[in-house]
Formats: sequence, structure tokens, C-alpha cells
Amino acid sequence: MTLNSDGRRAGLSSSSGESDRLRRLAAALRRTGQIEEADRTDIAAIEASAAEPDMQMAIGHLVAGEMSIAERLVRKRLQQRPEDAAALCMLSDIAYRVGIYHEAEQILRRVVDLAPGFLEAQIKLSQAIFQQNRGAEAVEVLDAVLAKEPDNALASGSRIRMLGLVGEYGAAEMSCRELVERFPENAVYWVNYANVLKTVGKSAAAVAGYRRAAELDPTMGLAWWSISNMKSGHLDRADIATMTELLDEPSISDTSRLHLHFALGKALEDAADYEGSFKHYAEANRLRLISIPHDRSEVTNQVDEALQVFTRDFFAARDGWGTRTPDPIFIIGMPRAGSTLLEQILATHPSIEGTSELSDIPLLVHQLVAERWTDSRASYPHVVEELDADQVTKTGDAYIRSSRPHRKSSKPYFVDKLPNNWLYVGLISLILPNAKIIDARRSAMACCFSNFKQHFARGQPFAYSLADVGTYYRDYVRLMTHFDEVLPGRVLRVDHERVVANPESEVHRMLDYLGLPFDPACLQFHRNKRPVRTASSEQVRRPISRNAVDLWRNYEPWLGALKEALGPLADP
Repeated sequence: MTLNSDGRRAGLSSSSGESDRLRRLAAALRRTGQIEEADRTDIAAIEASAAEPDMQMAIGHLVAGEMSIAERLVRKRLQQRPEDAAALCMLSDIAYRVGIYHEAEQILRRVVDLAPGFLEAQIKLSQAIFQQNRGAEAVEVLDAVLAKEPDNALASGSRIRMLGLVGEYGAAEMSCRELVERFPENAVYWVNYANVLKTVGKSAAAVAGYRRAAELDPTMGLAWWSISNMKSGHLDRADIATMTELLDEPSISDTSRLHLHFALGKALEDAADYEGSFKHYAEANRLRLISIPHDRSEVTNQVDEALQVFTRDFFAARDGWGTRTPDPIFIIGMPRAGSTLLEQILATHPSIEGTSELSDIPLLVHQLVAERWTDSRASYPHVVEELDADQVTKTGDAYIRSSRPHRKSSKPYFVDKLPNNWLYVGLISLILPNAKIIDARRSAMACCFSNFKQHFARGQPFAYSLADVGTYYRDYVRLMTHFDEVLPGRVLRVDHERVVANPESEVHRMLDYLGLPFDPACLQFHRNKRPVRTASSEQVRRPISRNAVDLWRNYEPWLGALKEALGPLADP
């Protein structure tokens, strides 16, 4: 259900019993074959139910994150009205938010049975299915929605996103092309199309797509930022003037405004106006941090706890546990540290497949905590301490099973390059003891500033403050140093600067660690045509360049907060 910022459904009025009357009327209409009228009446019943006082109270608690209170109120309502689709849908929202996706799915299937015309529930059902790594089935649900309502933008966007996440880029590209052909004046569809084109390596066409979106809606900051984020998408003086004028428009949304600031930061960087560039980067980050605030102490505390949990004794007591398959190769570390380059190099080897940034490990962690969601003390890494040998093996098996749809070849090894998995090295080492782990390391100042000037499509809230990103980097190094001591040789560290300076030597080091023979194709990684989803997609399709190694030095006068946060790590 669509809520206002205060948690209320827009445009609704309610009276006690109205939702019950409408539900009965919808059922009668469906029995007599008046399907379209029954669907409309179901929606009216759902809206009336959502507007009733007890539901509004539950919605308020849900929006505030008070899941237990919201669940109690909704279940009380369902005791009296077990066929209330609005209440069931809210219960599924609670299950979804705490990570109990199978329960969310079961509830949503009941909602769809009760109100077949409630397409929003079907879209939510697809998301719950997708979170359980059943991508093809989730897409089928969205196909059914689009068969009923071809112009449903939410369903179209979700379908394209899911196709991309499971590696079906050809199907995603075709779907996007069909949408821009049907709706050539829709700027959002052009941006989606360009995103897919960028992923599959069609850079010139992607820039043209972003340009078309900016022409259709000049106020769309996302289009301008997407152009700036392309190596082949240079923004000229006229573009800079246009974006600067747009920032003076009071009607520009905060989201577009932050995108415009990131785009201007990059445009002025390319023009060597570093002071002007930094001002725009700083304002973009300030706006971004408002929308996704970051508490740096949370990561610091989690690292502190990991140091206490994952000791030599911990692993010695669990020797022999876990799933023994050697298939996964994890590339971890900070974002913007060269992990995409390492993946591209390894994915050019005939025995290794690149699968991009998989969310499977964080999802497993989320599920372990979600199973104990009513216990306020349940958290990672302490939940790992409670696992017995059988549960550890099952968790490892679950990762292998969930990652399988992302593997499109018969190659024996695959790369999972989600950088943030550095937080979960302890879990990975326990559940997948034969997996390999490569720590992609980049010098502190260069890496942290690269994060600060990058707008991430989702997540990475630590990146939008110099102090936060410096603290995050320090915590990352602290935890990786701990595992060097507790599990010596378990993780291979690969420095980005050494890869740039002597790629052949570093490729030999990585392949020796993986137990694989050297293949000269790995040095021609830029010729690999595989899809790449990350911000570095264009860079890894070109030979290695040193251009960005010392870029941060142009901004050094304004990086005092970063140096202070990094402490000794800031020294080059």
C-alpha cells in the first residue's frame, strides 16, 4: 500500500464496517462473473480497510520500525477479519522487512487468492520470491501482472532489475528496448535502457540513451549524473551551464539536486577546476547523507564484536565443519578499490566465471538474525556462535544453492565480488572453509576519496562523509589484520597500486593462490565482453591506466577530515 510520509494512505476516508461490506460485494460480483467490477471493489475494500483507525495505528508503528507492536495490532485485527487483504498485506510487509521471506510469500499468496486484481500484492509477491533466489519464478509473476496491466511502471522496472540481477542481460535489454519504443517520451525508461546498455558494454549507445532522457526531462538529475559517470560521456561547458542554472530552480527535487551536484563535481574535475569540483561533491554528499544517515559506531562495534567471536579457539573448535566445495572465490574490500578489475582479470581465465556482486552472504546473515527477530539481542556475529555443525553445513549449502542461478557456464570456479563481504569473512571461513578470499586493497586516501566522490545506486551510507569513510576504512583494515593473525594465509591481499604497476606479477600471485595455471588471456582482460554492472564497467574494458592513482592529491587541501579519521593509515 502506498503511504504518505506520515504513514497514512493518500486520499482515503473510512467508516467502520465499510471494508467488510465491500469485501462481501466483491465476492458476490466474482461469483456472478463480473470480474473487472469485482477487482475494483476489492481495491476499494483494501483502501477502506487501510484507512480504519486500528490499521492506521499499525501503519504508524510499521513506518517507525516498531515491528513487534505493528505485528501484534495486525494479528489482533486478523483474528476478527481473517480475510482482510489489507491486514494480510501489512503482515507480509512485516515478515519481509525482518527477512522472513518464505512467510511473506505465503501470506501474499493468500492475498492474491482473496483479491486477484490487487496487482500491488503480486508485485510484492515477486519480490519475496526473488529474495529466496527463485528469479525465474519471480519474473513469471511480473509477466502475469504486465499481461493484465502493460503500462505498470513498477512491474516493468522490477522485472528489468531482476533480469539484470540474475544475469539475463539479453532479456533485460530487449524489455527496455520494447519500452522505449512504446513510450519514446518516457525519460525514466530511457535511463533504464541506458543502464543495461552500459552493463553489456555498449557505451556509445548508453550515453545516447542518457542524453535522450536529459532532453526529455532536463530536470532529471539522474540522467545528467549518469552521463558524467561514463568515461565516454564527457560533459561540456554548455552542459555545465545548463546544470548550474537548474540548481537555481526551486522546483528541483532534492534527489535531482544531489545528482546534479555529483555530475557537476565530475564535470569540473574533468575541467581541472578542483576547488569548484570539491564544493559540488561536498554538497552532493551532504544531501545524500540526509536521506541515508550513517552511524559509524555501528560498524565499529560490529568489528569489535567480530574480534571477540572469531578467535583461533573458535575456528579450532569447529575444524572440519562447513561445506567443502572449493567453487567460490570471494573478492572483498572497500568499494572503489579495484575489485572489478580483479574480477575481470580472473573471469578471463578459462576455469573461472565472473558473477558480479552477489547479495547472498548478506542475505544469509540477515536470515540468521531474522529467525531470532523477536530477540533484541540477536545480531551478527553472535548468531554465528549459536550454530552447530549441521547448521553450519546447511548455511554453506544454502549459499552454494542460492548462487547457482548466477552461474551461466560450466566453469568449476566463480567469483563473488561483493566488497562489503569483508564484514563476513568469519562466517565465510566457517561455512565455506575451502573457498578462496582475495582482499582488494587500495591506498587509504585514494580509496576513500574515490568513495566520497561516487554516488552509489544503493547502500554504502558510510561513503558520504569524509570522517565516516575514513573510519570505515580503518575498521576494515583492523578486521582484515585480525584474520591475518587468526587464519594466516586464508586471505590473499592484492594491492591495487601493485596491480597497476606490474599486472603480470600480481596475476601470477592470484593464480598461484587459487592453485590454477597461469593463462596469458588474463593480461588481455579488457577484451572480455562479459557484462559488468559496477561503476567501473567501462574502465575494465580498457587497458590498465595510472590516471586515477594520484587523483586525490588534487583535492588534498580539502581532505583534512579524512586524514584525521584515517590517522596513521593516511600516510602514503
